[in-house]
Amino acid sequence: KQWYQRRVAITAGTNNPVVNVFGNGKGLALAINTAQFGRTFQDRSHIFQVLPRLPGMAGRKIHNLNVRGQRGNIVQNYPSVEYDFVPDKITMTTDDLVHVQWAGINTNVPGRAGEGKDQTDRNNLLEMSGDPDTSYPFNLADAPWIKNIASVTEPKASGLDIAVALASSGYFCGKDGSSGTCPAGLSLDGNTREDLQKQLDNAPASYFGHVIRFKAPGQVYYLCTRNNNFTNRSQKGMIYITPPKSKN
Repeated sequence: KQWYQRRVAITAGTNNPVVNVFGNGKGLALAINTAQFGRTFQDRSHIFQVLPRLPGMAGRKIHNLNVRGQRGNIVQNYPSVEYDFVPDKITMTTDDLVHVQWAGINTNVPGRAGEGKDQTDRNNLLEMSGDPDTSYPFNLADAPWIKNIASVTEPKASGLDIAVALASSGYFCGKDGSSGTCPAGLSLDGNTREDLQKQLDNAPASYFGHVIRFKAPGQVYYLCTRNNNFTNRSQKGMIYITPPKSKN
């Protein structure tokens, strides 16, 4: 209450008010321009939604696999960073879950370095066909991880459905719609819209993704095909899956 009363007094007063911090009329001036109090120069507010856990998530640790950074090179982005998965290394057990998701916009500063259409954020995730230095993806149907993953948020989705959705940033909701996880017209094989642009320009900037569980121990090395620039920026990551921890 006291802080509020002081702020109201300053707001209603003059510029650069003197606060009697020493007592006896001896004070220090605050660098305040009351004309600026009601203005917003950069709106950096964000909204996020916390959803209730589904029954299949009860008692499980959920790792959040997201994307940080923004469009641009290291100089343009400073003190922020270029795109990268975060965390880019996860160690989890088969009892744990991982939520793969990201958020982006179509209104970045014009002229920033990056792939695809100017001003746009896009991300995707595909398993790499080798170790972390490979930087080349599997064909989705050949990716080993599709046999080892299941979706808690879309239980009817096959491993290939999940891989197709993550690779297209949600532009395709599955392989062919036969699993009942999405309408056939929005699937890879039955798509009735324009083709997916090769650098994801017509894919969503933000994607809810899947909450995934792994059926057995193993490892997955993955990359973003759009932003993993072979010469100057890397967007890759790895997941190590271990057996459940002992209950003893």
